[in-house]
Amino acid sequence: MTDQMQELPAEQPLGRLEEVAYFHGPMPTGVTVSHEGRIFVNYPKWGDDVDYTVAEVVDGQAVAYPNRQINNSDPDDLAGTLISVQSVVVDPANRLWILDTGRPLFQPAEYGGPKLVCVDLATDTVVKTILFAQDVALPTSYLNDVRFDLRRGQEGTAYLTDSSGRGTNGIVVADLATGESWRRLHGHPSTKPEELSDLVPVVEGRPVLKRQPDGSAGPAIAMGSDGIAIGADGVRLYYCPLASRRLYSVATDALVDRSLDDDAAAATVTEEGDKGGAGDGLESDAAGYVYATNYEHNAVLRWASGSNGAWETVAHDPRLLWPDTLSLARDGYLYVTANQLHRQSDYQNGEDLRVTPYTLFRIRVDAEPVLLR
Repeated sequence: MTDQMQELPAEQPLGRLEEVAYFHGPMPTGVTVSHEGRIFVNYPKWGDDVDYTVAEVVDGQAVAYPNRQINNSDPDDLAGTLISVQSVVVDPANRLWILDTGRPLFQPAEYGGPKLVCVDLATDTVVKTILFAQDVALPTSYLNDVRFDLRRGQEGTAYLTDSSGRGTNGIVVADLATGESWRRLHGHPSTKPEELSDLVPVVEGRPVLKRQPDGSAGPAIAMGSDGIAIGADGVRLYYCPLASRRLYSVATDALVDRSLDDDAAAATVTEEGDKGGAGDGLESDAAGYVYATNYEHNAVLRWASGSNGAWETVAHDPRLLWPDTLSLARDGYLYVTANQLHRQSDYQNGEDLRVTPYTLFRIRVDAEPVLLR
């Protein structure tokens, strides 16, 4: 056999990806799994033809959820309809929370658009809607993901990331009983995207740059605080900017204590170090691990929170083309969406290189989710 005929070495996948569902329409971002195993996904309105922005996966097929009517965006009823959903999360009480950015095509948000919508999974009906005031969800805010601690306050507390790249990055805190919300770490360095000179993501062997109006190459994904996970004991909240290789945490006591000023809250921020590459989603488990997607290396990693240990690979596979959202379910599987975000035309000189189907995978990790209730 000649050298030319020999099989050459190549990357080896790590971990076992199981295919759960395929999506042939718009690209999904978020995924979450109920305590009984029901799967929900969402599709933000970034330019794809989105017929419904939230869906349940039933027998492998996406079905509008909780119904078609609420998915019909109504500019005259922003608070009562879903506008453009970025995330769906089942809370420790097994309720589905829908995080609506209120910003289709990233247009400025109007009051009533940005909101948290709670759905009772026993009846598939909306039971609560929390609207964000315009000094909390600013017109340029992009509310991205959410985690819950139902032990804090009368009905619990929600923590949300604001990932906007326009200086409105930060953390939003919401009291689930009163609906009151407030901002923390507004414009703090830990919530901001890194500068282009410090971070040029490389995906599929190519730098991901965005062509600017003047023809120059600029920051491709200049988005701030995005991924979010809550520690197993609820003491620390972990977060990361989308355009960053760093992981940060902050004391939840400081986030919820409104008697503290912003400087006092910011003083509790800890830089947890390099997480092995730029990533999108975060998740945590009851044993104290923090999981992170890594879009530069088609991987999912994990780290023992509070330790000096290195990140370890949970899964690495060429099919993980932009792993986006993570959701740890009670069945011991970690679910992850792969949506090829970097192949969108904005990052490929105007050419859409995405190839359907987009895929929902799961990885057996034999871990329990964090259920603070």
